Amino acid sequence: MTGFFKLLKGGNKPSFVAAVVNTFIGLLKMTAYLFTGNVAMFAEMMHSFGDAANQYFVFIGSALSKKAPTDKFPNGFGRVVNLACLGAVIIVGILSYETVKEGLHHLLHPIQSSGVLISLGVLGIGVILELYVFYKAAVEVLHESGEEAKGFSPFIKSFTHLNRAKPATKLVFMEDLVATSGGVIAIIAITITYFTGFGQAEGIASITIGLMMFYVVGRVFLENARGAIGETDEEMREHIAGIVLADPKVKDIRRLQVIKEGESLHVEIVIEVNPALTIAEADDIKDRLALLTYAQKGVAEVTIEFDEDDQILGWS
Repeated sequence: MTGFFKLLKGGNKPSFVAAVVNTFIGLLKMTAYLFTGNVAMFAEMMHSFGDAANQYFVFIGSALSKKAPTDKFPNGFGRVVNLACLGAVIIVGILSYETVKEGLHHLLHPIQSSGVLISLGVLGIGVILELYVFYKAAVEVLHESGEEAKGFSPFIKSFTHLNRAKPATKLVFMEDLVATSGGVIAIIAITITYFTGFGQAEGIASITIGLMMFYVVGRVFLENARGAIGETDEEMREHIAGIVLADPKVKDIRRLQVIKEGESLHVEIVIEVNPALTIAEADDIKDRLALLTYAQKGVAEVTIEFDEDDQILGWS
């Protein structure tokens, strides 16, 4: 049990913060919904609880993915975070369906809800808290991408660097972007209903929020399915190829693979060298390239093999 808690300390921090905040927000929205019967509030309640469950899954999965390899699992546990994300989207998918269904029901059979001030107050608090979590996730995206984060710049710069963030951070970023937007949509819908009597606005808001949740489900599923299978990091592959070819003793690259294993990268390199090299010289090359490759962000394992130079340049 002590080992498990040590692993949790290495879990993705933005996902844990987001999970705690969304649990609190979900309880606030549930209380408001019970008092008001507002369907837009119901949608937001489901959204917050869905995000919280998702983010708890991701936090635990990201922590377990850092567990050291064992004799039974020699390849390590890097892809556990992808499997956790895939499990989490099932929960969000179910809640998305319920949200859309409730919105359709309210659209066809609008019911006048009460407690508009309670609803707007709770949603306002929720938007502020979600915006805070979204900002923290945006800062983490830039940090994982090796970029600076100052002032309000993360709100804009994070979108251009999102693909370089870890799976867990990326999930929190997307969920809280949708959560913040959903809160604003719910506020607009409740305000329209209050001032115009157009009760269907809340149903439309619920359907919109549910569809936004479905978008996150689809995006997260596809991304983590690729990660669970094992996806090549093309950008890092080209970067490492440049490092390898810069070594004067390397004639060519026969094969180079950079596979994403959850939040880590596993690198396999087969290089071509002069067959007249001694074992000691080849060992020096291996040590030199391994040291440079391990220094790259996210690289957890490096395997280097040799082949004799065939005098044909194969790597482009």
